[in-house]
Amino acid sequence: MDFANQIILVSAGLITFSIFAGVLSSRIGAPLLLVFLAFGMLAGEDGPGGIVFDDFAVAYLVGSFALALILFDGGLRTHRDALNRAFGPSLALATIGVVLTAATTGLAAKYLFGLGWAEAFLLGAIVGSTDAAAVFFLLHLRGLRLKARVAATLEVESGINDPMAIFLTLALVGIATASHSIADWEDAAGFLLDFLWQMLGGVLFGIAGGALVLRAVNRLQLSAGLYPILAGALALLVFAVAQAAEASGFLAVYIVGFTIGNNPHRATSEISRFSDGVAWLSQICMFLMMGLLVTPSALLPLFFPALAVALILILVARPAAVWLCLAPFRFSPKETAFVSWVGLRGAVPIFLGTIPVLSGVEGAETLFSIAYVIVLVSLILQGWTVPLVARAADVELPPRPAPDRRVELDLPAGKGKSVVAYTVDPMSLLLRRGINRLPLPVGATVISVMRDGVVRTEGLDQGVKPGDVVMILTTAGMIPTLDRLFGARRARTRAKDVGTVDFILDGSASAALVADLYGLDFEPEERALSLEEFMRSRLGKDIKEGARTRVAGVALAALQVQDGAVRQVGLDLDPPQEEKFVTRLRSRAREALRSLRVLFIADDPRGPF
Repeated sequence: MDFANQIILVSAGLITFSIFAGVLSSRIGAPLLLVFLAFGMLAGEDGPGGIVFDDFAVAYLVGSFALALILFDGGLRTHRDALNRAFGPSLALATIGVVLTAATTGLAAKYLFGLGWAEAFLLGAIVGSTDAAAVFFLLHLRGLRLKARVAATLEVESGINDPMAIFLTLALVGIATASHSIADWEDAAGFLLDFLWQMLGGVLFGIAGGALVLRAVNRLQLSAGLYPILAGALALLVFAVAQAAEASGFLAVYIVGFTIGNNPHRATSEISRFSDGVAWLSQICMFLMMGLLVTPSALLPLFFPALAVALILILVARPAAVWLCLAPFRFSPKETAFVSWVGLRGAVPIFLGTIPVLSGVEGAETLFSIAYVIVLVSLILQGWTVPLVARAADVELPPRPAPDRRVELDLPAGKGKSVVAYTVDPMSLLLRRGINRLPLPVGATVISVMRDGVVRTEGLDQGVKPGDVVMILTTAGMIPTLDRLFGARRARTRAKDVGTVDFILDGSASAALVADLYGLDFEPEERALSLEEFMRSRLGKDIKEGARTRVAGVALAALQVQDGAVRQVGLDLDPPQEEKFVTRLRSRAREALRSLRVLFIADDPRGPF
């Protein structure tokens, strides 16, 4: 009884203090995951806590459980558009990229530590994949907003590359312990078939399991609080069944989360919030446990050679693999460099490092210690500098305004709609533009406006005032756009060559529709064009990303240009004053030229030429 109470006391205390430490560390920009890892080390046997923990079997069990929940949450938050946008480059990085990174890192470890070939490449496989948890939390927690294709590539890659690293690790553990070999073509064919089943089986179990979980959530009549528990439990069941069938349970549980997150279902907000909280708890427990597992004094003799391996991984192996994988996909050199830099290593390499120890690989404790040093270097060097590198690589976009008070209501499953209520902020774009109507995107309908406790359902086009509560029927995909419209405007920051934008619009959108929604003063002939055609008519055929044009004090920017076509257009509703001045000058110049043209045509029946 006393032992159980002590376990509860120590666990709760570690989690609580690590959260407080994380809050304090955020003020100096320290990576939160590094804080959890360091706090675990301080609580360990070489630190002030003095807790002795060396049970690798428990660490593997807890790590598997936590990583499955983290990947489920990651899939839940991966939008279908992101997968469509970045599937090709992400798949290349998650397969070929992991193999190339592992091979280069293993080669370096072979000569720096004098390891055998199997053990050296085993180390490379352990640290070869980027960590989904580290990437998800770094990008979302810090509010770092990147170019859509770059962000999608990083998120999807980190979500689907763990199965490759796990497969390589298990295969090389078998070779190192002489339980497997590749002595002939038959062995190589068996190795390849195992890999294909891992990947294909993971996909099949994920698709089938996702459909099962979605159907269960939508069909069963439960208390609202039970839906997130049901979804999480069924996702873990799919993970366990896939693992038992020797397929990739980690890939399967990610796909289950992706299926749930991209289809209408009951208790959307409850499942999302519960999964977010469980993923945080899993992340904290995983890093704390891995911090407890290591003995810092054992790292000192290996530190400098391990540091050299970490630098080779970060500066040579990862960039070379990324460059080769992304070359066919027309990423710019700066985008490729940024993707290379955000190859963060987190708890997954430490988790994989427990497998050789449990399997009895010779020198496995050394491999575990080297992997730990590599993770520390990655979190310190890469995790601390990602925002700076994003600005230097011109892939950072300005932060979007977010509403402080937004309430979501779930509708019956299958409707594909949500009801959201916003409290109008005095600094929202809606009021700062002086718009006397609600310029809502297509698919969003105002249900009511409440002012001073009085609900109004008629005359909704008369505008709103600060403090009004606006209830809107919309789709989940429109909520970010509504957030930007109703949210308080943050301090303006400017990204080089792109500038500040409030809305991102598709290039194929109708210029007339956009003009009506946002009150833009397009010429009659321009209203008949798409936004892509409008931008080319203003800026010419050779448009560069970041090029801007202005209409009556509103700026439009070419955010994404592919093969000469403008795929995405950014709308800046509140450009700086100097841009407004330039806008007036250009508008007056166009009016003067138009007047001259009319004058020439009137005076000469042959026209101006």
